[in-house]
Amino acid sequence: MAAPAEGPPAPDAEIGPVDLAARVDEALHVQAAAFGLSQDEIDVRRHIVLRHLEHPRARALGATTPDGRLVGFVYGLPNDRAQWWSTVVEPYLRATGTDGWLDDSFVITELHVHPGHQQRGIGRTLITTITDAVDHPRSILSAIDKESPARALYRSLGYRDLARQVVFPSAPQPYAVMGAPLPLLRPS
Repeated sequence: MAAPAEGPPAPDAEIGPVDLAARVDEALHVQAAAFGLSQDEIDVRRHIVLRHLEHPRARALGATTPDGRLVGFVYGLPNDRAQWWSTVVEPYLRATGTDGWLDDSFVITELHVHPGHQQRGIGRTLITTITDAVDHPRSILSAIDKESPARALYRSLGYRDLARQVVFPSAPQPYAVMGAPLPLLRPS
């Protein structure tokens, strides 16, 4: 997941609810720019995003410019151990004694900000706003397991590594699973 590390909220983007299913192609354009996806990867992810958004408790927020362009988004849903993501990460979490994080957690499924709008606090605002609105005691997510602005952002919000070197089928790089108690930390 790509996200900005630090910075004041961007005056050129408004954060709010978004019908992500209706704007899935725009969202995938943002994700492709932020994450470096190929067209084949975008095509696969389109179906995954639309399936996730069918969940009755899925939530989505967008960052839009005054002219209505989507420049960032986040979405997530309550974790379910039967979901594919959970079935992949559960053995890694069990090995570190942290598999309890899969229960009563809100999963940040995707968080991306277009590179031209990063470092302005958009990612921070998106993730804190979405998690502030849920009734779960904790949040979990996965991020590429290397030092990055996204991982620095997550750590600054209170996320910690629960498992590292998590291998998702067909993913070119290993991931880290991170978890944080809610509400997320705020800068003092």
